[in-house]
Amino acid sequence: MRNILMFGFFLAFCNLFSQENKIQKEKWHWNNKTQDSIAGYAQAVKVDNVIYISGVVTNNITPEGIISVYNNLQKVLSNYGATFDNVVKENLYTTDIEAMKKHNDVRKKFYSNDFPAASWVQVQKLYMQDSKLEVELVAHLPK
Repeated sequence: MRNILMFGFFLAFCNLFSQENKIQKEKWHWNNKTQDSIAGYAQAVKVDNVIYISGVVTNNITPEGIISVYNNLQKVLSNYGATFDNVVKENLYTTDIEAMKKHNDVRKKFYSNDFPAASWVQVQKLYMQDSKLEVELVAHLPK
């Protein structure tokens, strides 16, 4: 009986001082939804002081198309009180890397010479049928 009580106290002690199993996720999606249940994603998820932003797309790898992508990314960042200064990682996927290189000066203006770590990848096709460019970001907020 004593061993059973000791074991019970041990379990209660472990439970009391153990870390919470679930992380706190703050989700954001366009039009004030928390996520897109059709495709199965949230546009942004904030965990602690880190914001993970899902890809934003355009059908045109032109200055106008690139500006629209980065303006939309700016909207997501501003929802959390962040700017491109908070961006630490950028993943860019395109169906035409040469067109993106040609118009890279448009992208650079959003970062004001404080560029994040970045990966650029040419792919055959993106999830959205007519999309030619998709950019996702990771941003850190001050603690």
